[in-house]
Amino acid sequence: MSTDVFLASHSAKKIAEMQRILAEHVPGIRVLGLADVDEFDEPIEDEATFEGNALLKARAGVAATGLPTIADDSGLCVDALNGMPGVLSARWAGRVKSDAANNELLLEQMHDVPDVRRGAHFTCVIAFVMPNGHERVVEGRMNGRIIRETRGHGGFGYDVLFVPEEHSRAGLTSAELTPMEKDHISHRGRALREIGPLIAADLAG
Repeated sequence: MSTDVFLASHSAKKIAEMQRILAEHVPGIRVLGLADVDEFDEPIEDEATFEGNALLKARAGVAATGLPTIADDSGLCVDALNGMPGVLSARWAGRVKSDAANNELLLEQMHDVPDVRRGAHFTCVIAFVMPNGHERVVEGRMNGRIIRETRGHGGFGYDVLFVPEEHSRAGLTSAELTPMEKDHISHRGRALREIGPLIAADLAG
């Protein structure tokens, strides 16, 4: 069984998260990131859907590396903002990606939204593409709400503003959970647990 797969990402935290969860299904798997392969021109994420962007990145990764490739596209969808920032989540405050700027802008846009209308969810679509062209796509979701100030030091992105519904009583943000607690309920964790056995079967077959 081949145990090397490529994840089209620079994010050390995302790579570690993928490695941690996929290892439950594929013992010995090694998730390589963009820093581990020869540099290539990454595609512009200009698709209108999470699935479109995930497949775009996964197909480009296979073409550039020859390795089975995982790519994900994820984002925060806020009810009061008609599902935005959605696919624009990473660039919500501008072309230069900045978690701090994105969170500050979201707080500004939500400042007059009452608590009962602050529902939101994270969506993650994961695409897995084999060198032979075989493709799989799964989606995970985590429901919750947006709070009025940042809290916590873990996670990344909008985690400091998002309280998952599973922790609504305690009011803990995703950034205040341990990695294992977050993996258990997160949109990415759910998608990875679904696709993990499928990846294992594809690599073995």
